[in-house]
Amino acid sequence: MIDDFAKQYLHGDLREAREEVLGKLDGLSEYDVRRPLTVTGTNLLGLVKHLALAESRYFGEVFGRPFPDPLPRWDDLPARGTDMWATEHETRADITGRYRRAADHADATIAALPVDAPGHVPWWPRPDVLLFNVLVHVLTETSRHAGHADILREQLDGVTSSASRDEAVRAARYAEVERAARAAVSISG
Repeated sequence: MIDDFAKQYLHGDLREAREEVLGKLDGLSEYDVRRPLTVTGTNLLGLVKHLALAESRYFGEVFGRPFPDPLPRWDDLPARGTDMWATEHETRADITGRYRRAADHADATIAALPVDAPGHVPWWPRPDVLLFNVLVHVLTETSRHAGHADILREQLDGVTSSASRDEAVRAARYAEVERAARAAVSISG
């Protein structure tokens, strides 16, 4: 049946995307996983913390299966954005552990419910949803942040899941892209 196939397919992709995100922390110092790498303060550990909250909420309270750890209220405006960075009192192990627990809780919800199980997302304009909608949303969100993590990690040490770790190969590719960009400008006038 297509519903079971879709659920398993999306769930498998979500599991892979989670591991991609967590893998971006490997081999980095405590400072490098926390430091702001964009003007808005985006950082690797903050992405993991954010995704832990998202999975906890979407596969927890949306389906009446609350995550056991305390969560900030979704409508607590002063708390918005605090899930995007780690305080000095939160350890890498705390945050990655919470993400793994949230993933386990999400996996249990996904396994227990049919893909057309109803849920309610009060912060969405059309709040009545199905597990399918939430699976697609969380997979999209996780994949988007995995892409952010690729770029952040590349800024730190040039490592991404798809880029060569060989510095000479990276330098040659960079030069090729730069040459093409300059050539396009001169062609377009």
